[in-house]
Amino acid sequence: MSSLSASDAPRHGDRPYHIDLARGELAEHILLVGDPGRVAKVARRFESMEIEHSNREITTATGTYRGMRLSVMSTGMGSDNVEIVLAETMEITDRPTFIRIGSSGALQPEIALGDLVISLGAVRLENTTDFYVRPGYPAIAHRDVVWALEDACRQLGVRHHLGLTATASGFFAPQGRAMRTLPVRYPDLAEELRREGVANLEMESSALFVLAGLAGLRSGTICAVYAQRTDGTFLDGAAKEAAEARCIDAGLAGIHLLWTIDGSSDRVDAHQRWIELIGQQSGLQQPQTGAETPVEGGN
Repeated sequence: MSSLSASDAPRHGDRPYHIDLARGELAEHILLVGDPGRVAKVARRFESMEIEHSNREITTATGTYRGMRLSVMSTGMGSDNVEIVLAETMEITDRPTFIRIGSSGALQPEIALGDLVISLGAVRLENTTDFYVRPGYPAIAHRDVVWALEDACRQLGVRHHLGLTATASGFFAPQGRAMRTLPVRYPDLAEELRREGVANLEMESSALFVLAGLAGLRSGTICAVYAQRTDGTFLDGAAKEAAEARCIDAGLAGIHLLWTIDGSSDRVDAHQRWIELIGQQSGLQQPQTGAETPVEGGN
């Protein structure tokens, strides 16, 4: 489509209407957080700052982290907000990589409060993506991002799990939470997802995976566990802050690893490079014939 109407693509001058940023103000590696307050927590790790900007619930910081140019943006809560941020961000960047640093509720009993969960893909319980793809279309994290986040968690020594994430369209009834004031149509939703082997439940990742995938971009999610839905417990206080800090550290380490490999002057095939890295960590020797050796990883 060569041109769009002002109502199709509203702008403030040369800036998309909602994110209110101009081309060049975002890096090509972007961390996404829901809470605007989490942007400052990420940006504190930057060595230098270029831009700090807020419009509506979208707060953005762009700076330098361990030599890489990096942006962190808040999306607010929900898949509808993710759609707005991604659509407008794609307008002013070239080929961005997205990693979501979020929070979630665990659905499996072996996942403890404060653990991290790396999403392999997402169950689409939201309906934002229905306006882009058919209901059976999968929401899948990019393999490079999954590998980078797994490597980051291993290097940092933090408890983590790999699994499927369910993305709901809201926090209370859409996640099957009991309520005092309103009826809940699917009160057994969390238990049903647990039986299906889903690891955790949140509100953004399936939109991220579908939209980034449609655009040919890399994306992934790592979430801290704040709620354990199997026993009804919830994380708070200093323990919650510590879990959030671990999640931020892992997200930063993961996206920095992607940037390092992307910019390597002796870069070979990306998949082969990941195999070499995993092999080095596990102590396995690479075969001399060129055939791939399966390597198991994860928690």
